[in-house]
Amino acid sequence: MPEGPGTSRRPWEVAVAHGKRLAVTAEDLLQRTLSAAGLRQPDSTIAADAQDYWRRPNGSRWAADSHWREAPAFRGTDLWDRIGVDHLDLFEAGARMAGFSRSWDRVIEWGCGGGANAVRFAPRAKEFIGVDISRDSLAECGRQIESVCDTAFLPVAVEVADPESALGDIDGVCDVFLCFYVFELIPSPEYGERLLRVAHDLLAPGGLALIQIKYETGDWRTKSRRRSYRRGLANMTTYSIHGFWELAGRCGLVPRGVRLVPRNELDERYAYFFLSKE
Repeated sequence: MPEGPGTSRRPWEVAVAHGKRLAVTAEDLLQRTLSAAGLRQPDSTIAADAQDYWRRPNGSRWAADSHWREAPAFRGTDLWDRIGVDHLDLFEAGARMAGFSRSWDRVIEWGCGGGANAVRFAPRAKEFIGVDISRDSLAECGRQIESVCDTAFLPVAVEVADPESALGDIDGVCDVFLCFYVFELIPSPEYGERLLRVAHDLLAPGGLALIQIKYETGDWRTKSRRRSYRRGLANMTTYSIHGFWELAGRCGLVPRGVRLVPRNELDERYAYFFLSKE
């Protein structure tokens, strides 16, 4: 996270922070080199590591990764609030572009975390369904929704190895399907196809999905990492823009548009896909 306005650090603090960044970069390059050499970990191993990481709160990094409002990374800034505001504005613009004008009676967010998006979308819905690996995050999301509206909230816990279980826990379909900051965290691009098929099954005909990914540029350093989950979870899986567009189509979701965000305060190389179900 960038420093807030008016903050300053001592020279030794700057040096330590710089050293940590260099260490993280060196670690990432090492893991990517191993992956490029064919030493990728299987999906089952990465899924187990991901399940272990997300299943329970564990320090300030976990809270920031899960987008909890009280995470130290968000204190003293309006970033947590802007996450939901920006995504709601983006969805409304995409809905107009796609000709999506139906009411949002039922909204599903896959990977709801601490509720940064939920507090903006839930007031527009009759029911908000949050899906997450962490039961603690589901409870926190519910608390955040309750603080802003009386929309019914349904928490759905899934395990990384079995995302399809959500189909048995959610009765019926939704008008809006949301998924932010999840696809870069999943074990592999192949696993992403499973999530897209789940999204297809949960979305009503005529419904609209907004799914964000991290895109690769052709540089080998932006390709899927596919190993050492805890040390590089935000770069575990990436897609080319045209590759994800075509994958969504094969899963029965019609791409209506995509918005690219090369960099923002959270990270870089974000792509937001608007997908409908005919």
